[in-house]
Amino acid sequence: MRSATIERKTNETSIAVALHIEGKGNSSIDFPAMFFGHMLANFSKAGSLDLKINAKGDLEVDQHHTIEDTGITLGQAFRKALGDKKGINRAGFFVYPMDESLAMVSLDIGGRPFLQYNTKFRRRFCGGFDSDTLEDFFYGFSIGLGANVVVKATGRSDHHKIEAIFKAFGKATKMACSKDKRLKEYIPSTKGVI
Repeated sequence: MRSATIERKTNETSIAVALHIEGKGNSSIDFPAMFFGHMLANFSKAGSLDLKINAKGDLEVDQHHTIEDTGITLGQAFRKALGDKKGINRAGFFVYPMDESLAMVSLDIGGRPFLQYNTKFRRRFCGGFDSDTLEDFFYGFSIGLGANVVVKATGRSDHHKIEAIFKAFGKATKMACSKDKRLKEYIPSTKGVI
């Protein structure tokens, strides 16, 4: 079973993540920005992984620290749960339509973090969530996991774009973390290490 629990405490935030990769899409998200918590639940369901997140932060400043630190901690949980990464697909992608919106998320768990983010929103806030921090979340995730992450979305509704992004994110992550039973002892890299 590939599972991990990670806690991150700073002067600004306190984040706890419990992850089970081979889950059933169950989630328990205690997050002060409720819309973002709902998106994390969508990620869990789309990725068929079990996820518990308890996040507290200095929201009196703004959402940035809490959102980015959640991305970092979630990425670290995946890194720990994947262990030596033997037999994983390593790369995953998904294009997810949601009504008039279309989102694409792609990731490569290759050990080197990088984010390509190409998404714009009509308004700064969506359901109380500061959409400006979405890029920070994915940047933190790429750093925590050590992965290349690409996020793109188009559409009219900011809500639909963000939700499609998180559903694509779940599906892409599931693909990248899935194991190929034929390659049990294989590290998916010509370098022999990730």
